[in-house]
This record gives sequence, C-alpha cells and structure tokens, in this order.
Amino acid sequence: MARRLEDARILMYSHDTFGLGHLRRCRTIAHALVEDYRGLNILIISGATIAGAFDYRARVDFVKIPSVIKLRNGEYTSLASHIDLHETLKMRESSIRHTAETFQPDIFIVDKEPMGLKGEVEDTLAYLKARGTVLVLGLREIMDAPHLLEAEWKKNSVMQKIDQYYDSVWVYGPPDFYDPLVGLDVPASLRRKMDFVGFLQRSVSKGKSSINARKDNYLLVTTGGGGDGSDLVHDVMNAYEADPTLTQKALVVLGPYMPAAERAKLVQKGEAIPYIEVIEFDNHMEELIAGATGVVAMGGYNTYCEILSFDKPALIVPRVKPREEQLLRAKRASELGLVDMLLPEQSVDPAIMAAALKRLPSRLPPSKSGSNMHLEGLDHISQTVGRWLDGRATHLAVVGAE
Repeated sequence: MARRLEDARILMYSHDTFGLGHLRRCRTIAHALVEDYRGLNILIISGATIAGAFDYRARVDFVKIPSVIKLRNGEYTSLASHIDLHETLKMRESSIRHTAETFQPDIFIVDKEPMGLKGEVEDTLAYLKARGTVLVLGLREIMDAPHLLEAEWKKNSVMQKIDQYYDSVWVYGPPDFYDPLVGLDVPASLRRKMDFVGFLQRSVSKGKSSINARKDNYLLVTTGGGGDGSDLVHDVMNAYEADPTLTQKALVVLGPYMPAAERAKLVQKGEAIPYIEVIEFDNHMEELIAGATGVVAMGGYNTYCEILSFDKPALIVPRVKPREEQLLRAKRASELGLVDMLLPEQSVDPAIMAAALKRLPSRLPPSKSGSNMHLEGLDHISQTVGRWLDGRATHLAVVGAE
C-alpha cells in the first residue's frame, strides 16, 4: 500500500556517456519509490541519447541534457560534432543548475560520478547544500580497480569533496560482496556515511510487454548498451559455426550503442545460423531475461542484478578495459558460485565457448549456490527515503550531523 506524501521531490542525476547502466539504475530506483509513496515526484537529469526510448511511470520524468559520448580510449567528445566539448559541458552545467533551482528537490541523488562529468554538478551541489537538500551519492558495488579509481579521484580531490558535500553514500550492493572504495584512503567521516543497501532487485513491468517475448527455450545473449559488445556476439556466433552439435536456440540483443558497421556485420552473420535470432534493442529487457533458459552477458551492474532477480544460470564474459569493474564483479560472483565466467581470451576460442554454452541450460541457478543474493536494495532505499521525508522539517537540518 503506497503512503501519501505531500509534494515531496527527488532530483536524480545520471551522466550517461557510454551505455545505459546509469539511466537504467536511476529509473529502477525512481519507479520503486513512486510506487511506495504517492505525492512523490521524481525528475531524472540524463545525458543518454536514448533517454526517451524507455517508458516512465506517472510522477517520474526526465530532463535531457546535451549528450557527451565516451570513446573506447576513455576520452570524451560531444555528440553534436559541430559543438566543442567545452561548450557542451557549459550547457550541461547550466541546465543542471537551472533544473535544481526550478524543481527545488528535497533529496538529490547523484549516480556514480561524485562531481558529475568533468565536475559539472559541483556548482549545483553547493547550491542545494546551502538550501538544505539531502545530498546522496549512489555508487555501484564495484567502481573500478583501486589503482585506476585512485588515480582518477586524486587528480580532482574527489574523496574530500564527497565528504564535504554529501550527507549519505549508498552502495548498491551488500558489504560482503565487494567494497567500491577498497584499497583507497577513505576518511573515517566518509566511511560513516556509507550505507551498503544491497543489490537492486528487478521485476517485469506490468502492462506493456516486449514485442520480442518468446515462449520457447532460448539463451539470451546481451551486451547491455552494446558500445563495446561486438566481440562477445562474434564469439558466440563463431562457437555455433564451429560446432554443429550446438543446437540450443539463442536470442541476441546487440544494444542501441553498437556502432552501425559492427551491427550490420553481426546481423548478416546471424542470418546464416539457423539457431540464432538477432535483434537490435528492447526496452523491456527484464522480460527477455525472465523468459530465458540462461543468460550470456558481459556482466554490467544492471544485467547482473537481473540475472540474480530472475534467478538465471549465467555465463559472464567481462570487459577488461579501460575499466576493470566487470572483471572484478564476474570474478567475485564466480568465486561465490553464482555465475560461470570466461575471460575474453578464453571466449574467443570457439571450442571453449561452445562447451560453455552447452553447459549453461543445465547449470544450477544462482539461488542454489549457497550464497545470499542480497536483493534488498530497493526496499532499503525506500525505507531510508521515507524516514527522511517524514521528518523533513527537522531531518533536513540535521541529516549532515548523523
């Protein structure tokens, strides 16, 4: 039963430069919160080029800021090629600040990038802090290899700034899975603000259903946004080509950010393999995962939460550069017996990949691994937000003192 709140407002920020992970995580949290609290309005600021391709529940909306894309080498560029990066960042920064001033949120949740892309949120954080908004930083349970994260954060004094601005740091995972700040020098004052909420459980959306939903036995092959997913799809298709005894049907979702030339190549390659169906994108991925016999993926955060939520046997082939986040998650999950893992150098061998694909349908689901899956993140966040909004007048003044 949803509780009624009088005009409470939450603003979320998702920088979205590569893939869909940040926006999908924000949307999941927003939908869970508006379901629990009537009278709550949530606005998501997003740089995702396809923010409008998803549907949003009533009282959840998004503001699109100009898109900046991250190249494979980790550098950034404006999506609009005639506008330089500096100008695009200035536009983004002023849109974020203007949105915050107009919307006047009770709570501001920033996804993953503490100061925003190239520091674009710092001005807004300072403004909102001065007016008593609760400031929350949401971190994936794994950010990156410690030496890479430390180098990135040291350059811009990020650790000190997190401590200075934020009232709370939500870690979207349980403490016994991974610590996103492991190996970093974290001030005790910041440690006290960290709240390991658990993984964010997913469910199939009510009402609208995927046009690609199937009733047969299929493996789902997904690369998330797809920007760097073509290697995995090639590896799967090569395994089918090399092993005529591999007859398990597979549905391959390329992802909206896969480069057009790669996409065309894979669509053509897939057409020659009778057991494989290739689609480009589906905004109801939860439904496709729920219907699958097993999942083959790169193991980004959202896909991993879906594998656990729908309790699916999974084979993870993680990306290993420029970030090591997927590799660290896959190693840890495979240690705990929750998933199978192949490194990219194993996956590229058609015999190894074919054997792994054949094993997958009979693999035990994650729930039988003996490990707790810790899918309590959304409930935990909802309780925390409810507590804050209940005591708005008093709490907003003292939240920083906790």
